[in-house]
Amino acid sequence: MKTLDELRSQIDAADKDLIDAFARRLDAVKQIGELKKAQGRPVFDPEREKQKIAQLENLASAEVRPHIKRLYTEIMGIAKDIESKPLFGVLGKSLPHTYSPQIHSMITSDYGYTIIEREEDELQALWEQGRQGVYGGFNVTIPYKKNAFAMCDELTACASDTGAVNTVVFREDGTSLGANTDVYGFEYMLKSSGIDPAGKKVLILGTGGASAAVNTALKDMGAGDISFVSRKGEINYDNVYELCEAAQIVVNCTPVGMYPKIDAAPVDIGKFNKLEAVADIIYNPSCTKLLYDAKKAGLKTAGGLKMLVAQAFKASTFFKGAKDDEEAESMISADDIEKVTSALERQMKNVTVIGMPGSGKTWLARKLGEHLNREVVDLDDEFTAVYGKTPSQTIKEEGEDAFRSKESAVARDVLSRSGLIVSCGGGIVTREENFFALKCNSNVIYNERPLEVLCGTDRPLTAQNGVEALYAQRKDAYEALADMRICVGAKSSCEEYLKEAVRIYDENTCT
Repeated sequence: MKTLDELRSQIDAADKDLIDAFARRLDAVKQIGELKKAQGRPVFDPEREKQKIAQLENLASAEVRPHIKRLYTEIMGIAKDIESKPLFGVLGKSLPHTYSPQIHSMITSDYGYTIIEREEDELQALWEQGRQGVYGGFNVTIPYKKNAFAMCDELTACASDTGAVNTVVFREDGTSLGANTDVYGFEYMLKSSGIDPAGKKVLILGTGGASAAVNTALKDMGAGDISFVSRKGEINYDNVYELCEAAQIVVNCTPVGMYPKIDAAPVDIGKFNKLEAVADIIYNPSCTKLLYDAKKAGLKTAGGLKMLVAQAFKASTFFKGAKDDEEAESMISADDIEKVTSALERQMKNVTVIGMPGSGKTWLARKLGEHLNREVVDLDDEFTAVYGKTPSQTIKEEGEDAFRSKESAVARDVLSRSGLIVSCGGGIVTREENFFALKCNSNVIYNERPLEVLCGTDRPLTAQNGVEALYAQRKDAYEALADMRICVGAKSSCEEYLKEAVRIYDENTCT
């Protein structure tokens, strides 16, 4: 007979499957609601609901069948609620990695939110659907902010000043109001990061749509001289260090450094001798190479996730009925912005485990994967899949330097992704080139264990150098890179160690 713990684990696994299946069902429900509205069909079809329940009862086993009607009546009621709500969405040409639906679901449940991908020649038809009430409005992203500016019947003061619209609301009479919430988002991003541009020389990297909102925000905040850099402009990336050497604040409005090409930075901040702060509107990765370099130099920094969330809050107030910029901003709570930003950052960032060989990193990563319902990637396994041989084989056949170079390439690829649990090899910290990869998009956990519990006879470097020597070489790097240290002493079983480690993780973070 199974133990109570075994049966509870069985229930936990079934619950995970149910949650995953329910999420897929809700996604389909949202799309069905969108189609029904576009086709002018009613949300509720009682005959269809009866047929569906009868069909499911026929599919169910005898044990499950008596519960089908009650279960699916509730599920279908949730679907009707979702389909009946006003529908908004994020509008763009291609939106494979947008976080907007996730953010708006965190902000409110007052309306539905979807992804709206359209070609430019489809925008007029989409606007007509908005006038007819299919959509309540849109958030507008690249490349349609200028199109939206031209197509709206009325503009807020901020949208007029900026020359771009990123939020559209269709009113009851069918007319459209265009707003720009990026200006508010950028101002919030700077203020909440302690960066004051008043009277400062500011250098904006890029001259695209985003830079217009940034420029407006900087002027509103009293910035001094504002200069723009572009590849072919009067100030370009060849002469910028000469012409703008005295820049005090640098703002990146280009896609340089964005996932997946995370290793690039648009400028060398070390060449600006008066620099005080760096802001980057990129939010994936959480810490770009530009921001990483700025932090190393001791400068103030601001990342794009706060801007993304803050502008979404202002857009949401327009979706809920705000008439102008002043009313919209009066409806926003900074505490709410911080809560959603923190929650989203936890979801986006990897949980990356470092520590000595044999400390239990792989076990801990797998347990955290189960605990947090996340994909787990072991860098040693990923290395083997990429190169066709294990790390141990590579070290024995090609030497440690060759292995470390290949390991770094694998680490850059995996650690630039989002929302994973990652277990690293013990020596990942021996190359400084890996430090940015570890910090760009991860909360790093140092799994610290007593040396006497570490095993090493099957690990070539441990066997060669000894546990004590390796620990002495790596200890400082483990501690410096860690966002959290999990210290678990010797335990009588792996299960006890993992239970204590997860307890410490939960105590130090919000899961």
